[in-house]
Amino acid sequence: MSHDDFPTDRPAVVTCGLPYANGDLHIGHLRTYVGGDVYSRALERLGQETAFVSGSDMHGTPVAVNAEQEGVSPEEFALDWHERYAETFPKFNVDFDNYGHTHDETNTEITQQLVRDLDEAGHLYEKEIMVAYDPVDDQYLPDRYVEGTCPYCGAHARGDECDEGCQRHLEPGEVEDPESTITGNPAEYRERTHKFFAVSEFADYLSDFLDRLEGTSNARNQPREWIEQGLQDWCITRDMDWGIDLPGENPQDLVLYVWVDAPIEYISSTKQYSERVGADAFDWEAAWKEGVSDDHPEGGEIVHVIGRDIIQHHTIFWPAMLEATDHAEPRAVMASGFVTLGGKGFSTSRDRAVWADEYLDEGFHPDPLRYYLATNGGFQQDVDFSWEKFAERVNTELVGTVGNFLYRSLLFAHRNYEDGPDADAPSDEVAARIDEAVEEFAAAVNDYSVRALGDAVTDLARYGNEYIQRNEPWKLVDEEPAEAERVIYDCVALAKAIAVLFEPLAPEKSERLWAQLGEPGTVHEATVEAAREGPAGDLSEPTELFEQVEDERVEDLNEKLEARVAESEDGDGDESDDDGGEADGSAADENDDDTDDTDMTDIEPLSDDRISFDDFQELDIRVGRIEAAEGIEGADDLVKLTVDLGAETRTIVAGLKQLHDVSDLPDTKVIVLANMEKAELFGVESNGMVLAAGEEADLLTTYEDAGPGTKVK
Repeated sequence: MSHDDFPTDRPAVVTCGLPYANGDLHIGHLRTYVGGDVYSRALERLGQETAFVSGSDMHGTPVAVNAEQEGVSPEEFALDWHERYAETFPKFNVDFDNYGHTHDETNTEITQQLVRDLDEAGHLYEKEIMVAYDPVDDQYLPDRYVEGTCPYCGAHARGDECDEGCQRHLEPGEVEDPESTITGNPAEYRERTHKFFAVSEFADYLSDFLDRLEGTSNARNQPREWIEQGLQDWCITRDMDWGIDLPGENPQDLVLYVWVDAPIEYISSTKQYSERVGADAFDWEAAWKEGVSDDHPEGGEIVHVIGRDIIQHHTIFWPAMLEATDHAEPRAVMASGFVTLGGKGFSTSRDRAVWADEYLDEGFHPDPLRYYLATNGGFQQDVDFSWEKFAERVNTELVGTVGNFLYRSLLFAHRNYEDGPDADAPSDEVAARIDEAVEEFAAAVNDYSVRALGDAVTDLARYGNEYIQRNEPWKLVDEEPAEAERVIYDCVALAKAIAVLFEPLAPEKSERLWAQLGEPGTVHEATVEAAREGPAGDLSEPTELFEQVEDERVEDLNEKLEARVAESEDGDGDESDDDGGEADGSAADENDDDTDDTDMTDIEPLSDDRISFDDFQELDIRVGRIEAAEGIEGADDLVKLTVDLGAETRTIVAGLKQLHDVSDLPDTKVIVLANMEKAELFGVESNGMVLAAGEEADLLTTYEDAGPGTKVK
């Protein structure tokens, strides 16, 4: 691993968290996979040697339970879902170099060898622990078969995680007042011998690792709290029949915890890719193992793209395992926010979701959804999906900005210049603007911002619309034909640059544009240097790349969705499976049969205390725009904001550092309580309060174009 700007001369591996082989994919799941695919393609456009890998997570309790309910083996059940995922991802142009699964021979061998290496290095030990047992049903209970009370914060918790409270990972036996989720019987704890990984020995290493780690700020900041609280050693075995067997002596027939073999699939999938294409094309060992490459003994550039619900696994347990076995540590972790639906969490069991197949069945092209998911907010921020918002982004940005420039430019060029306009090179102005777009693209890659990758393209297309409008070549054709041809050559050069830079977000549409430009080969193999080269192909008659989404279509889609959700809710009045916004589900959430459903029963009831209208009038609530943002030294959560309130600019301190990417905050429109008492925090005077919703600090904003200083009333 290096910390040099991409591209580097080391092999890079981009991974996505493993989907749990237990149910259909919806667009909330797709956010992470699209993000990983966009980032991997962007690295390749820069000329970085890259492998993009993932696989299906096959193990865990719900697979075994659901397989039994369907009367099939767990392997058959999980393989069926694995094959469905392998067919679905390409439909959204998510192009893994290798997509494996955790139950295959490669992952089984590598997992068992890595566990042996941990044991031989003295990092594993046996310990008698208390395991939940159902005395009525006479069976030991794996952690997801147990629920009770978190011993750290007192919230209701699953057997392996305080999912409704402090989010802390819980070891077997820690949950208080345990009950069986199978029978509802009170459980009791009985002693069993299990294997533990001494994660606590790696606390200093992990603290330093987080200092080096790149990616989204939530992936760096959240794990620090767990380290400061004191790391607990990690139980890596479970009382189950389904999983990878613990290697060596195993008298109790234990299997490895699913979170042991799940991330190892990243290595296994990369190895399978190398075996298919040859080590000369991509050397998996040089990427993953330390000491293999003489030039780069630290290994390659490993980038994990995950949902934020599995940050702990990828920044604590996984790097400790890699460090203990002489593997390369991750260079970056990109943790995405969740996707909600109309402000409410996705619910798979209640059918409140936009399913992946449903989107395609409606006749939509995959690339507009890729663009929407990649660019609608910072990667670590939550995204609220609605058909109205989707249509607005498509119509305004893809049709109105990018598509409009490309079609009008190429149609004019095709009609007026038989083989395309001729010039030696783009004008200095246009060449400089293309260079600027390429630099913005490279900066977005090195900032781990898929949104900025899209901005680089739409800004370039916006410039193209302004350029052609300013120069009006249609007026120059008769009076100054040479100047008209130069202008249109510039526009075609801009179109070629857009084809290259837009490929990561809209690969299929970019390939179609490449063909219209008559460029040789495929845009998927073009690097950013091709964006700087003038057009050389024979133009074909263009067609419009993107289609408008009409209002009537949006109304029809909403009606279908509402009817489907209502029908599901009529069948079951229990609302306890709402996501509450945690709808990513894009990684191996251990042993969860409905990974994106979170109990909403902990929402605070509405207050019975009322205020008068006059009291409300005393609140001076204004629209603001963040002009600048920077972290405050010594404060884990606080950010110093410079906020434009129209009449004046103020400094406001807000607790956003761990929940938002600070670099994404400038230009964000926010709602500010302007007559809040001043306060001094860490030596900075705060003059106002930025309003946000919930524990994830979902920033309040305006729906349309109210400017800074507008009063909220």
